[in-house]
Amino acid sequence: GRTPTVDDLARSMLTTGFQATNLGLAIQEIEAMLNWRLSHEPVREDEGDDLRDPAVRASTRAKVFLSYTSNLVSSGLRETLRFLVQHRLVDVVVTTAGGVEEDIIKCLAPTYMGDFALKGAELRRKGINRIGNLLVPNDNYVRFEEFMHPLLRTMTDEQEEQGIRWTPSRFIHRLGKEINDESSICYWAYKNNIPIYSPALTDGSIGDMIFFHMYKRPEFVLDIAQDIREMNDQALHAQATGMVILGGGLVKHHVANANLMRNGAKFSVYINTAQEFDGSDSGARPDEAVSWGKIRIDARPVKVYAEATLVFPLIVHQTFFKELLR
Repeated sequence: GRTPTVDDLARSMLTTGFQATNLGLAIQEIEAMLNWRLSHEPVREDEGDDLRDPAVRASTRAKVFLSYTSNLVSSGLRETLRFLVQHRLVDVVVTTAGGVEEDIIKCLAPTYMGDFALKGAELRRKGINRIGNLLVPNDNYVRFEEFMHPLLRTMTDEQEEQGIRWTPSRFIHRLGKEINDESSICYWAYKNNIPIYSPALTDGSIGDMIFFHMYKRPEFVLDIAQDIREMNDQALHAQATGMVILGGGLVKHHVANANLMRNGAKFSVYINTAQEFDGSDSGARPDEAVSWGKIRIDARPVKVYAEATLVFPLIVHQTFFKELLR
């Protein structure tokens, strides 16, 4: 017979059982997210005239929120995430500080393959930082500092002279413009005007830079209040929403909480390894989010218990990639 294809593999997973089946269900959920049109829904009495036009309804899609933790950008999954942003396959991005700075740093210097078992004390003496089985030399952060310091000075000048109100998302937009590198997620988010929200942007190397910068320029301000207004409006003003959440913590809750503002997301896929027995938001199953109104009561959300680098490339190949080919 013929050699099995990736499509055959993905199809077979749906009826394999355990997490393979959940992966198959996640593929179906993202297909539904991408295929949804407002024309699938009956016209509501309170809808405006513009949304009653059949052509408008047929072209109005679900807004896709993608969020991911910083370790996934440290990994080669960065290329998959960049692909989604480059081809406008997602609408809103949420990540942590590391998810921004690791993307920029990789444009300046490479991350290396290492081993989970390398000894911390020996790495410390050599000036090498470990992220799982990946290694980032101190020198990479020195280069990042050289990139950031003049930019922070310029941004502070613009704040004072032009009255620009810097928010984390505007800050990241500017980083994407300045790095001007097609391998970067932030660059393509800048080019395609896709917002990247990061309410804890100071929790990492960027925060270190801002800390040193503030000694000389204490007037610099980063406004998180303006961004929460924009983030929640993204969810409120959409006709339907989908969440693709890789990992836990801030990135998971920030997207879910924005969707609470609209009584929940219609489509949801979680990919993480966290468990619910400790009561953490990271480990909470989608059904807990239903109780909060973060996911709609009539939704069919999916959680895949897996490490994202293992499963997300296959999911993207079967969903977003095919959407792009269409």
